[in-house]
Amino acid sequence: MTDVDVAILHLEPGRGAGPLTQATSAARLDLARRHRLGFLAAGATRATLHAGPADDVPFGARLRGLAARVRGDGGLIVLGSGAIPLATAADRRELVAAARDPDGAALTNNRYSADVIAIALARSVVADVPDLATDNMLPRWLREDAGVSVSDRRARRRLGVDIDGPLDLVLLGGRWMTYLADADVEHVRSAITGVRRIAEDPNAELMVAGRVSAADLAWLERETASRTRALIEERGLRTRRPGQRPAASVLGALLARDGTESLGAHVARFADGAIIDSRVLLAHRFGGDEPSWPAPEDRFASDLLLAERVADPWLHALTAAAVAAVVPILFGGHSLVGPGLPLALRHGR
Repeated sequence: MTDVDVAILHLEPGRGAGPLTQATSAARLDLARRHRLGFLAAGATRATLHAGPADDVPFGARLRGLAARVRGDGGLIVLGSGAIPLATAADRRELVAAARDPDGAALTNNRYSADVIAIALARSVVADVPDLATDNMLPRWLREDAGVSVSDRRARRRLGVDIDGPLDLVLLGGRWMTYLADADVEHVRSAITGVRRIAEDPNAELMVAGRVSAADLAWLERETASRTRALIEERGLRTRRPGQRPAASVLGALLARDGTESLGAHVARFADGAIIDSRVLLAHRFGGDEPSWPAPEDRFASDLLLAERVADPWLHALTAAAVAAVVPILFGGHSLVGPGLPLALRHGR
């Protein structure tokens, strides 16, 4: 039987990392170990955890090194340690089967924003992959440059959820909450309760802003009682190519014009509460490259609405404005305004 190697990439927190960053890393490491056992049970030949601190090695170069270790015409599955926490045994078996495809195809959770990808005939397929910055860009390169057939399962919303920060642990609930202190989640739990009440009210209107897809909008219209006001911005933020226009946001432009303290007033004018992809606002303010953004600990504290723990002045003011708003406002990343909506609005998985 064709070999299948699974590589689980885990970024260790840097020296001096804050408590929210450490908690997120610990949860991701827990998930990585579960994935290792799960993929072996699903029929993978080997499953290895690759852990280490941040370095300057691009994802593409790392991928070439991983593929070079695959034996013969074997397949390779690559995922981050926080990827697909809601994956089932059947999901893993399908990925393993795809990595054994004799035609050299690939399967990912989402071809536009890959968190896990299975590549058949990995040594030959990946040998010429360029120094891609992130795994999000890989499916597009495979399809457009390597001529590989790429399938995805983006219709399975559970496969779009990942653990990028402590808010994701709150949304997942259960055992994942053990990584956080009760005091850390008090504010965000209140905001979640607020937006859930709005979603259940046919006379209310919920704003969802950021990297929202057509499928997300369809889900909101189908599964929530409230009206939806959507502001769709910067889809493909992490797969931008050189020469594309800089990241920009209509909501970000309003805040730049009127000040971050105006956030609550703007949201209250248009809706009864909001779920906002704050990474789009960060890209508008600081540029599309994540290293130029406030530190992860600041972003994580902002997601939990802990304004007093946000050191960056602009993000502190933005978070304080959300907390002070007369309507509930939730901050988060792509998962929150996308596949995580059912978790945020208590509609199962």
